[in-house]
Amino acid sequence: MGEYNCSLLNSGGGREAQNQQKNQGQTALYTQLVISIALGAGAFITFCILRPRWAGLYAARKRQKNAASKLPPLPDTFLGWIPVLYSISEEQVLASAGLDAYVFLSFFKMAIKFLAVTFFFALVVILPINVHYMHYSFPPANTIATLNHSPNPNILFATNSIPGSQPDIAVIAKENSNSNPSSILWMYVAFTYLFTALAMYLLVTTTQKIINIRQEYLGSQTTVTDRTIRLSGIPPDLRDEAKITETIESLEIGKVESVILCRDWKELDDMMAQRLVFLRKLEEAWTVHLGYSRAGSTQASRERAQSRAAVREDAPLLEDGEHHEQSHVAGYGQDRPKTRIWYGFLGLQSRTVDAIDYFEERLRRLDDKIKTARIKDFTPMPLAFVTLDSVAACQMAVQATMDPKPMQLLANPAPAPSDVIWQNTYVTRSSRITRAWSVTLIILILTVFWTALLVPIAGLVSIKSICSVWPELAFALDSNPISQSLVATGLPTALISLLTVLVPFLYYWLSTQQGMLSQGEVEMSLISKNFFFTFFNLFVLFTIFGTASISYSKVNDTLAGAGKDASEIARKLATSLQELDYFYINLIILQALGLFPFRLLEFGSVALYPIYLIGAKTPRDYAELVQPPVFSYGFYLPQTLLIFVICTVYSVLQSSWLILFFGLVYFLIGSFIYKYQLLYAMDHRQQSTGQAWLIICNCVVLGLLFFQIAMAGLLALRTAFYRSILIIPLLAGTIWFNVFFRRTFDPLMKFIALRSLHSKTPFGNVPPGESRYELETDHGRAVDEDDETGLRYINPSLIIPLEEIWVAKSRANGTNHRDEDV
Repeated sequence: MGEYNCSLLNSGGGREAQNQQKNQGQTALYTQLVISIALGAGAFITFCILRPRWAGLYAARKRQKNAASKLPPLPDTFLGWIPVLYSISEEQVLASAGLDAYVFLSFFKMAIKFLAVTFFFALVVILPINVHYMHYSFPPANTIATLNHSPNPNILFATNSIPGSQPDIAVIAKENSNSNPSSILWMYVAFTYLFTALAMYLLVTTTQKIINIRQEYLGSQTTVTDRTIRLSGIPPDLRDEAKITETIESLEIGKVESVILCRDWKELDDMMAQRLVFLRKLEEAWTVHLGYSRAGSTQASRERAQSRAAVREDAPLLEDGEHHEQSHVAGYGQDRPKTRIWYGFLGLQSRTVDAIDYFEERLRRLDDKIKTARIKDFTPMPLAFVTLDSVAACQMAVQATMDPKPMQLLANPAPAPSDVIWQNTYVTRSSRITRAWSVTLIILILTVFWTALLVPIAGLVSIKSICSVWPELAFALDSNPISQSLVATGLPTALISLLTVLVPFLYYWLSTQQGMLSQGEVEMSLISKNFFFTFFNLFVLFTIFGTASISYSKVNDTLAGAGKDASEIARKLATSLQELDYFYINLIILQALGLFPFRLLEFGSVALYPIYLIGAKTPRDYAELVQPPVFSYGFYLPQTLLIFVICTVYSVLQSSWLILFFGLVYFLIGSFIYKYQLLYAMDHRQQSTGQAWLIICNCVVLGLLFFQIAMAGLLALRTAFYRSILIIPLLAGTIWFNVFFRRTFDPLMKFIALRSLHSKTPFGNVPPGESRYELETDHGRAVDEDDETGLRYINPSLIIPLEEIWVAKSRANGTNHRDEDV
């Protein structure tokens, strides 16, 4: 194998090198546009064709949820549904999808306003100045090397990324040395202040609007959920319903209607979970045995199945020991299924028995244990759900300090009964704290792992980094511009997009292990974890390791230098931000034009449906197949926040007009697609009453701080120290704004003001007696007997009917026409 000299890549001088780099940039950008538009257009056309044909998937929420029944029906025409969806008002969104959907879509509207204004200034002011003074061209040649060599500080804002390229510095410096007045840098300081002020203004105005809607909307509710507090830290001497009632009423804030003291129901919950496993296995055995019989055998099968259900209540069908009675087994067209059971010392012996009889007997025995356990007196836990006689009493309780002792009698708003994770209500505080710290430690370990994983991905953006590892590939790519753009631009953006899809599933599982008391809390935790991953790993670390000047041999030197001197991080971050602007442009293009339509198509559900269909055997399995796909903000919101932060950070740099334009396209398309999914297609099962907005605001402020630090570092690198120092007051002002914002608005986003309590239903679209939780979910209705709301606080394992098996009944022609319980 011959020797390769990586310094020869993109070699050349003067105008020839610039033209070569410009062509490479055009090729990369146009290639990404073509691929993304082709993918997106194909997905969108497919969706428009399949939407009226697969209404069970693409209009699942509309067909199955009462809250969506008031939405206007969408025409079955190819594009006729678009204007109808666009005309749906905010009031209809609020009444149908709840506060969480309203807040989620409000962020898109705020982002559209911010990006529209910043794009206007970038196009009208920043771009003309760059063209006039810095000879900006589209796309510009890469001049990142001048950051370290050029005496002209204005070259800083004339740099752009063409992956793996190195320009002729002397030519560029000569071109800019006489035409770029240093006063131009003041413009970037001014726009940093202007865009920060604009973001703060939009945050405040949008938050005020959301608070007004939230206070009016929640202030009209009088459901059990709105009148219930979650009381934790109950001391041992008060762990009794009567004592809790007496303690709360002695505070003279209101009367107590009911108290549900949580107890250690682990034994009962485990038996109920085990029963469901046996129930599904029994259903599968009956389905295999009965099949899709003809009319004569169908009736006989049904009668036989009913007799089996009656027999299991009277006599044991499973004998202990080695002898198993199977004399009652009758012949059918299909043999009765068998199962293998293990017994004896260490379960080393086994035998094959009739599966139906075995699981029926296991269910009968388990049912007896459950009935006995339901009347058992379980150990009380320091947690209770206390329902008061009014919403005002509930709000006074959660906004006050009840007990002078710390960590005792802590009152918080209660989640909806259907949102409570009852298995976590008997987890001790020490166990919950241990779980939280363990998950935090795992996330830190994963952060190191993601860092190691991102180094080779970041190296793909630079052809010289590829050359240091695989020189043959680097020289092959250098001779083929399209292949180079696919590898250096398309492949990294695709891998980053894949990580943003897969990693949230891992973080969701980690969130469920922390012992949180409600699904809403799990979702808020998932949003925070996933944003930390996307922002820190996929943006900050990727930017640091993504510069074309870094190779695998220099990664350790970079990490060592960063550990010794924080300025090394600032230097690497500043240079990398300039070089990776086109990478992030391509990432936004792929997300907006290529992948968003696939979300509209619900590609994941469509792709997995045949797999689930193959595995489905029982009527219960088929019923679960037609349930609406679940929408989780923890999977979608963090990535959207990352795109907003990227647009904010690059809003003043030379390529800002491109990033802001495609960012604006991203949020315009995203708001439309998510509006359709939240209203018509997907089900969001838990409600957090808009609590995600607090996380959104914190992430936006974090993005502003990162934006200001990046601008200060970039100015300081070019010895524009006075201009860099002027960013420091803005940093301090942003931190003060965050503190002021949280103290002012956080309480109104967590509680309901007493003056907001009234009986009038907002917007006239929410029927009386139907809370926001009832509109969103049917979970819990079967276990509730409260005439007011259809929901109440009680562990379903205590009262839910012991469900019988669900077996399909067939027509004479063998087709399934109804499902019945046996």
